[in-house]
Amino acid sequence: MAAAERKDVVVIGGGVNGLTAAAYLAKQGLKTVVVERRDALGGTAVTEDLAPGFKVSTLLHAAGPFLPSIARELELARHGLSWIETEARIFAPSANGDGRSAFALYSDAGRTARELEKVSAHDAKGYVAFHESLGRIGRVLEPLLRMTPPSIDDPSFGEMWELLGVGRKFRALPRRDAFRLLRWGPMAVADLVSEFFEDELLRAVVAARGIYGAFAGPWSAGTSLGVILQAASDPNAAGPATFARGGMGALTQALASAAKGFGAEVRSGATVSRIAVRDGRATGVVLSTGEEVQARAVVSSADPKRTLLGFVDPAELAPDFVWRIKNYRAHGALAKVNLALSGLPDFPSAKALGPNVLAGRIHIGPEIDYLERAYDAAKHGDFSPEPYCDVTIPTLTDPSLAPAGKHVMSIVAQFAPYKLKTGDWKSRREALGDAVVKTVAAYAPNLPKLVEKRQVLTPLDLEETFGLTGGHVFHGEHSLDQLFTMRPVLDWAQYRTPVAGLYLCGAGTHPGGGVTGAPGANASREVAKDLKSRAS
Repeated sequence: MAAAERKDVVVIGGGVNGLTAAAYLAKQGLKTVVVERRDALGGTAVTEDLAPGFKVSTLLHAAGPFLPSIARELELARHGLSWIETEARIFAPSANGDGRSAFALYSDAGRTARELEKVSAHDAKGYVAFHESLGRIGRVLEPLLRMTPPSIDDPSFGEMWELLGVGRKFRALPRRDAFRLLRWGPMAVADLVSEFFEDELLRAVVAARGIYGAFAGPWSAGTSLGVILQAASDPNAAGPATFARGGMGALTQALASAAKGFGAEVRSGATVSRIAVRDGRATGVVLSTGEEVQARAVVSSADPKRTLLGFVDPAELAPDFVWRIKNYRAHGALAKVNLALSGLPDFPSAKALGPNVLAGRIHIGPEIDYLERAYDAAKHGDFSPEPYCDVTIPTLTDPSLAPAGKHVMSIVAQFAPYKLKTGDWKSRREALGDAVVKTVAAYAPNLPKLVEKRQVLTPLDLEETFGLTGGHVFHGEHSLDQLFTMRPVLDWAQYRTPVAGLYLCGAGTHPGGGVTGAPGANASREVAKDLKSRAS
């Protein structure tokens, strides 16, 4: 039997970042193969059957948003990708059904301000000021998303030039915005929102952006970073509300199609058991079947712990580096509940705001202290009986996801810790599902009687099904000590690892989690640069 052709690159993982990296590498003429453990491509951005006739974005239900520049460069529209952007980005219902205290935040900040006038004249003005300031700050930070973090010890001329460009934008900021950027990073997001808003529900809606996916509450230091990071890709104060038509799996299917169109091979149902290393250099991957896929470079979109502590023999890494990766914080606290519904849930407080306010995201969490109490439960080893929920009803804008007249509800719930103090997730899964449905039903009373099928994903499921170590959807905390030049750890933030020829391209690298595609695109640039350098 003839030996298999040696590839230039083997990419581990067929999620957003793995497929993005593969598409860029193949586009540059490099022989690239993607190996994905699951039968379904997509990773955390996948559309799957929930019940006969019902389809749902199984885990993440909204884009981060995916960077428009990457979509253009990879011509994803030509591969069938289309986006749904709702006018009302987020709806904040009232538990008592009072439409006067409920509100929606729109893409149009002026319209949002006019709506908020009914709640608080002070907050209407504060919202415009916050939106404009956040937008200016976001535009300064946007170039960082497509930048490789500079070397700390010996930055190159190119790295310094890129940073100088960001510095010039920073200096051009109005003085107040410049000081805000410096102050906001280390702040608790609860303190940040209190500077602009007095209404508790509005404070909670904006603050929730800082704790989404994090093992932290709104009073935790540094949680304002979540808001700032999102502003770099979408500076709207309401936060992102971008959905792929056909569910999030439509994005990864388009990426896979683009990668194949550029010449990449994409294999599903191919489980990596280890990364082959010879004389300190990665030479390919060994699959669970015993097959070895040889390549000049290995690019892993798996999280740093799974890649470096699971796929690599510890003898190939220095003890100090292993210790640092072990201490990289990736404690998941996010759960997911998907519902197949016989009809549309009735949110009484939405009636006064018009028929379209439910089409975006729906925020469940009436005040800052509510969000903090939800975190307190996880901090002490239990799931919250009243979680913060980020809800979507995707069938309102994409009826193809359910039979006629029926709907799908997608609920991201926090907080649910990976490690429970009492019991385990197999025995407490349904209790978590009950708590989530009961929490949402306080705002949509007819919800329980509409449920035809329920799927509950715990942090343990996120680890076992989706390969997320610790169940962390972002491959690790977005904290000051785990971002930019320190993601995942100091000295190894340029997508390379101590094993020559082994690279990281997942959410555990700069600029972090969220469905943006930036880590995969950035890593592919460094891989191609190194391979061309070796070839010359």
